[in-house]
Amino acid sequence: MKISPDIFENTEVAYADRSNGELKKAKALFQLMSNNGLVSLGSSLANFALSLHLPVSPLFRYTVYNHFCGGETFDECKKTIQNLDKSGVGVLLNYGVELKEREEDFNKTVEHNIEALQFAGKNKSVKALCIKLTGFGRHGLFEKIQGGGQLDADEKREFVAVKKRFEKICNVAEKNDVPLYVDAEESWIQNPLDEMVEEMMEKYNRGKCIVFNTFQLYRHDRLAYLQSQIKRADAGQYILGAKLVRGAYMEKERERAKEMGYKSPIHRSKKEVDEDFNEAVNICLDNLDNLYVCVASQSELSNQLAMEFTHKKKIDPGNPRIQFSQLYGMGDNVTFNQAKLGFNATKYLPYGPVKEVIPYLIRRAQENTSVAGQTTRELSLINKEIKRRGC
Repeated sequence: MKISPDIFENTEVAYADRSNGELKKAKALFQLMSNNGLVSLGSSLANFALSLHLPVSPLFRYTVYNHFCGGETFDECKKTIQNLDKSGVGVLLNYGVELKEREEDFNKTVEHNIEALQFAGKNKSVKALCIKLTGFGRHGLFEKIQGGGQLDADEKREFVAVKKRFEKICNVAEKNDVPLYVDAEESWIQNPLDEMVEEMMEKYNRGKCIVFNTFQLYRHDRLAYLQSQIKRADAGQYILGAKLVRGAYMEKERERAKEMGYKSPIHRSKKEVDEDFNEAVNICLDNLDNLYVCVASQSELSNQLAMEFTHKKKIDPGNPRIQFSQLYGMGDNVTFNQAKLGFNATKYLPYGPVKEVIPYLIRRAQENTSVAGQTTRELSLINKEIKRRGC
C-alpha cells in the first residue's frame, strides 16, 4: 500500500464523529491553549484552588476534561470506547490519577487497575491498560535505589510490596488477555523500574505479549537500550513489548541536570530526538518475529515514515504486532486516517474522577504549550474542517 504524502490532511475523515458544536468548542479550547501565558496562569490558579479545596471540578469537566478524558466511570468510558470503535479505533486505557505517596493509595490503585483489566477483558476495543509503577510505590524509594542508597529494613519490605503489587497486576492482565503498557518516568528513578519490567516480561511474555516497557527516545541512551533489550529477549526466548515515545519530562530533566551538575540525559536537539525515534521504529519493524511495538507519537512525519516502513518491508498494515497511538482529543487527523487505511490505530484514553485527574490535565496543557506548532496545527485542522462544512 503506497502512503499518500497528504494522507493526514483529510479532515472529513478526522472529524467524522464530531458535531459542528463539538468542533467549535474544540476550536475555542485550542485557542486558549495556544496562549502560553494563559496556560501558565490557569495552571497556577488551578493548583492554588485545589490546595484550598475549592470547587473547580465543574469548570474542568466542561472544558479540558471532556476533551481529553473518556469519563469518570467505566460506564462513561464505554460510550467513548464504542464511539471510537465505530471508526475502527481502539483504546489504550489509563487511570489518570497521579502523585500518590501512601501505602493505602498504592493498594487502592492496584485494586482499581484490576477492575480496569477485568473491564478491558470484556471490551475488546480496549487494546491495553497503561500503568505507572509510581502508582504502586514511592518516588523517593525508587530514587534512593537508583542512587545506590542502602535500604533499611522497612524500605526493603516496602520495595518487596511494590514488586508484589506489580506482579499481581501482571497476573490479572495475563488471565484477562489484556496487555500492560508500563509508562516511563524520570531518568533518576527509571533504572529500578526498567529492572522490574524486564523481570515481568521474561516471566509473562511467553507465547503472547502481556508486558510492554516504554522507551523515551528523547534520552540519548534509549536507542542502545532498545537494542540491548531485543538481544536480551532473543537470548531469554521471550517476547519484547516496546512502546516508543519521544518523552514527557524534557524541561524537568534538563533543569535537574543543570542544578545538580551532571550531563543531561536528553538529546541536545529535536533533530536528534526525531532521528532516534524513527530509527527505533525501523529497528522494531525489522524484529517483529519476537517483538510487539506501539508507535505512540503525535508527530505526523514519524507516523507517515512508520507507515511507509511497513509498505517497504511488505508488512501487512493490520499486523497485530504493530500498533499506533495518539492522545485522545488530539491528532485525530492521524488516528482516523490510519484506521481507514487498515492500520491498528488507538487513542490513549485517560479516565477517573475529575478532581483526581486535574493534575494530569494541567501537565497535558503545559506539555502542549512546550511543543512548538502542535496546538497551532490542531487549530488549523479544526478551522479547515469548519470551513469545509460551511458552519
